[in-house]
Amino acid sequence: MTSSSRARPIPVPTHFSQPFWDGTQAGRLLVPKCNDCSKYRWTPQPACPHCLSESFDWSEVSGRGKIYSFTVVQRSADPIAFPDPYVVAIIKLDEGVAMLSTIVGTSADKIEIEMDVVVSFEKISDEITLYPFKVVS
Repeated sequence: MTSSSRARPIPVPTHFSQPFWDGTQAGRLLVPKCNDCSKYRWTPQPACPHCLSESFDWSEVSGRGKIYSFTVVQRSADPIAFPDPYVVAIIKLDEGVAMLSTIVGTSADKIEIEMDVVVSFEKISDEITLYPFKVVS
């Protein structure tokens, strides 16, 4: 394989995370929501970190939030798969949970803490659609 033919790494869903990936493929951002205390949680876990209940459903969230923290990757380990520079950010969703993702569509030098963002979806294979975020203008 030559460097120009390398493809982007593709997440491998587990039995536990498959509903999340099914949601992104359908253009929906789903996170687990506890059936007992009604709190959202991320990452997917077997028990609620708030009340320890194991009862939950995958619930659609708004996909809107704010940049909580970010870093600009200036030198990618694989510039073919991940052209640099790119922004990796923690997004605090309006529903209260924080997700790690990338910011696309805005120059890295324009990104700031507390910027409003919204999820977008990027299909990278027949099975996987990623969930980068875009700055809300």
